[in-house]
Amino acid sequence: MDPYIIIFGLGVGILVGLTGMGGGSLMTPLLIIVFGVTPVTAVGTDLAYAAVTKTVGGWKHFRQKTVDVKLSWWMAFGSVPSAVGGVYVLELLEEAYGERFDEILLAMLAAALLFTGVCVLARALFLPKMVDRERHTIELERRHKVSAVVIGVFVGFVLGVTSAGSGALIAVALILVFRLVPRRVVGTDVFHAALLLWAAAFAHLVAGNIDYGLAGTILIGSVPGVWLGSHWSVRIPVANLRMALGIVLVGAGLGLATKAGADIPAPVLAGVPLSLGAYLVYKEVRRRRDEAAASPAADEPVPVAAAASTNGHGPAPPAPERVPVAALGGEDS
Repeated sequence: MDPYIIIFGLGVGILVGLTGMGGGSLMTPLLIIVFGVTPVTAVGTDLAYAAVTKTVGGWKHFRQKTVDVKLSWWMAFGSVPSAVGGVYVLELLEEAYGERFDEILLAMLAAALLFTGVCVLARALFLPKMVDRERHTIELERRHKVSAVVIGVFVGFVLGVTSAGSGALIAVALILVFRLVPRRVVGTDVFHAALLLWAAAFAHLVAGNIDYGLAGTILIGSVPGVWLGSHWSVRIPVANLRMALGIVLVGAGLGLATKAGADIPAPVLAGVPLSLGAYLVYKEVRRRRDEAAASPAADEPVPVAAAASTNGHGPAPPAPERVPVAALGGEDS
């Protein structure tokens, strides 16, 4: 039992509970790059542990009433059979390419991670402008149901082949197509992912692509992690966390592309994540500066009338009105 895998599982679980993203997108490349697991076993094992993890998170979000259950089921109608089909395509590729299969799967994983990272960054940078159009729930008309099924088909296939991208891609769709508020996006995303992942994990189980000992080790950290993350998701802002996740996904995608044989210069491998990270820091500093400028200065003088009090216990009573002498029957002198 590797304690580092437990620690990584805890961190990824917290991230999944908080944002609905990052499970397969982070754990699969970690298993391949850091722990040397073969790509197809990493994909299958990742899906198996993620099914349990997201079931725990989905139940927590369901109890917190942050899930659009009907929308989740409609997406699952497309994603579940598509994920099983993706695993079947993966088996066909393994038979067709033999020894070259690992390299091809790494390239597919790299492409999925880069695409997912770009989607997450786009969400963090540009989609907050859609806040005024967000809604807590949606009345599902026929066009919404068709959209949900189509989105599910696409995401399910990507997940079945690569184990990556389901959280981020579904989250972007929930914002762009259905315009849900952030808490409902995270809850609905995690709940739907639990349905989808069980189907994909079972298909990989039949194909013999799961390392049960490795999956169990990850679960020791990921189950409490996703519970904590889901609990915190309704209490803390996660915009910068999503931005950081996007940066990590882009960096992981570039790393896997190199491992697959792509000739990416070292300055690009290091420069792209660093540049994005620098922009994240700049954006956060600028946001705090704008908030400070918009709030009143701490040392702004308080008007005497507002600060006056009677014996220090509340505002002073108004001064008695000055009545002209003439009004009292006298003469002005």
